[in-house]
Amino acid sequence: MPRPHKPASPFRYFNSSPEIIRLVVMMYIRYPLSLRNVEDLLFERGIDICQETVRFWWNRFGPLFAGDIRRQRVPSTVHFSIRCVCFDSTGDRGIAKHFLLMTEVPQTSNERYFQNGL
Repeated sequence: MPRPHKPASPFRYFNSSPEIIRLVVMMYIRYPLSLRNVEDLLFERGIDICQETVRFWWNRFGPLFAGDIRRQRVPSTVHFSIRCVCFDSTGDRGIAKHFLLMTEVPQTSNERYFQNGL
């Protein structure tokens, strides 16, 4: 009987641990750091890698991590739209714009409200 085939890890050919690779990529993506800044920060923490390694890991694992984040994100059910735009000529710099943001409830929620309320 054949054993079930589990998917191969994308980190299998790398000497560094997956946690280090994820830390490096997320530091470079999340914060406005250059490749050299990431290299210096990691060197201060005892991790000796070069900036080309950071760039390579970012190119290779960035889309993978972005897909994981997209799948884990909770979809939003409330949508915002601009219903009214008012202009006011106050202040010394000219025109100050005031926006009124109102939420749009999805149609299915409106229907549920009226069915339950009536």
